[in-house]
Amino acid sequence: MDVTVLLFASYADALGCSSTTVRLPAGATAGDALSLIRGMPGAERLPTAPLLAVNEQYARPAQPLSPGDKLAVIPPVAGG
Repeated sequence: MDVTVLLFASYADALGCSSTTVRLPAGATAGDALSLIRGMPGAERLPTAPLLAVNEQYARPAQPLSPGDKLAVIPPVAGG
């Protein structure tokens, strides 16, 4: 199945793209997709446990994915 991974701010800069598509086996999880992303050049800037969202809902790494899902890898946000 194909899943779109959305990257924001410093993560997009580090990986050189704001989105990418990953191919995963049926039954894969958000954590499985994140593992594939970690293999990309520049991914060493990702924290060990980044905030994730699946289809605009916060998710844990164990969240199962379905074909066509959108997984967002969200960097920390600071403000004032």
